Amino acid sequence: MKTAIVFPGQGSQAVGMGKDLYENFSAAREVFKKTDDILGINLSKIIFEGPSDELTKTENTQPALMAVSIALIEVLEKEFGKKITDLCSFVAGHSLGEYSALCAAKAITLEETAKLLQVRGSEMAKCGEKTQGAMAAILGVEIEVAQAIAQEAAQGEVCQVANDNSVGQVVISGSKAAIDRAIEIAKSKGAKRALALPVSGAFHSALMLEAQDKMKIALSAADVKSPIVPVVANVSANLVSDPNQIRDLLAQQITGSVRWRETMLFFASQGVDEIIEIGSGKVLAGLVGRTCPNIKSRSIQNSEDLTTFLS
Repeated sequence: MKTAIVFPGQGSQAVGMGKDLYENFSAAREVFKKTDDILGINLSKIIFEGPSDELTKTENTQPALMAVSIALIEVLEKEFGKKITDLCSFVAGHSLGEYSALCAAKAITLEETAKLLQVRGSEMAKCGEKTQGAMAAILGVEIEVAQAIAQEAAQGEVCQVANDNSVGQVVISGSKAAIDRAIEIAKSKGAKRALALPVSGAFHSALMLEAQDKMKIALSAADVKSPIVPVVANVSANLVSDPNQIRDLLAQQITGSVRWRETMLFFASQGVDEIIEIGSGKVLAGLVGRTCPNIKSRSIQNSEDLTTFLS
């Protein structure tokens, strides 16, 4: 039996996530404490108590989601003796989740990951304020149709596929006017639904170019090693192990597409028969069946899920 572990991205956050891990496991407490110390803010308090709009700030959401995912990994490893190499054949993460995947695979330390996500989150937020972009989900069409919708809506502005999430679920990103046009065009191209998303910027689009440049600098200074478990990168939907290539693809990811549907197809081609989402929410576990109906999926979010999984 082959398993892949995946890590959630922005949108999966919820106030109170990881709280029971903090209360029940010293390995989890250590992760939250370390993250707070590295970032110089009481992020744990925001994660456990909110308020929600504080947690939803991009610069807080990104390290927060990573901390919950890594807390679960550390609990499995340190409290139950389950190493990542025993648990799975591959790891991947959606957008910021790719950083969690690399951290779990020991390519980047927790300290380095938290620092990188702090830069990533704040630079993406700044870019979002400056460029006033938007994003929309287009449901019920194939990727080629979504690409055609984005192309037609662009009219000289930025409009591109940001997340190819699953069969029939694509997110586009770009300037506000272009996204509004795309929502209208989508209806005429047979989309079941096209809806604007509550985001603070046009993530995974050319409007994030400034953030990408800042990330290149941060990544070039980061200590990156070869992962101990094969990692599938968002931008290539393929394996990456060379530290320089990891840096390069993480930088490209800021303006590039998250090729999640193709990542699932890659897992299927490698004989993966179960995908486990580790972290807050079960968005990714829910997406698996749409693209790969033969692959089982489950999510591990809290102590109860851990107990079920280990039994």
